Amino acid sequence: MESDAKLSSLRSRLEALYIEHKEEMLFHGWHHIAFVAKKAKEFAQAISADAFLCETAGLVHDLNYLVEVNSEPEVGAQLRDKILSECGYTEEERKRIEEIVMEEHTATRGRSLSAEGMALSDADTLFKALPVTPILFASKYIQENKVDIEKLSSKIVAEQRPLLDQDIYFYTDIAKGRYMEWAKTNLTLWENVQNSLKDPDVQELLSIARAQGVL
Repeated sequence: MESDAKLSSLRSRLEALYIEHKEEMLFHGWHHIAFVAKKAKEFAQAISADAFLCETAGLVHDLNYLVEVNSEPEVGAQLRDKILSECGYTEEERKRIEEIVMEEHTATRGRSLSAEGMALSDADTLFKALPVTPILFASKYIQENKVDIEKLSSKIVAEQRPLLDQDIYFYTDIAKGRYMEWAKTNLTLWENVQNSLKDPDVQELLSIARAQGVL
């Protein structure tokens, strides 16, 4: 019951915070956070990881974007610790949650993750692999993080292709079984985007669109 109270307090606190910043957090907003936290709990339960810690880590994993645009997870460490402390989390819990957040980071994660890290990683990665994400949210990422489509596609391919090739795009059997085809299709899409940006006719198209204020 104590865990439920902490989660309830944290969820209410963060939902209000993200609503306050909804015009800035277009990609990493409450829609993303709520989804990742829910799936992190689901994946944790499937592999007997600590669901309480995984759900909590899902709720706080992207707080760095509220501190600094287009930043790395460690930028949010102080804010995470502050909010978790105020919601009743112990020092030991806060330390473990920070470890989970750091180990699941897409740009740096490897084969050896804790069960909690695997659950959170699969939840966070799934959001990126959803078929709706490149259609509805990619432009929001570009706007939020002040990058262009070339930088975004390069980032996605550079980070995700090695993970897929090493069979660690997803870690849990439940995520692999349900969502791997989405992941492969999504990565192929972004590889095609990256290749298309080298085409002179596509470059001209985008140049005209920018000049006209469409992009």
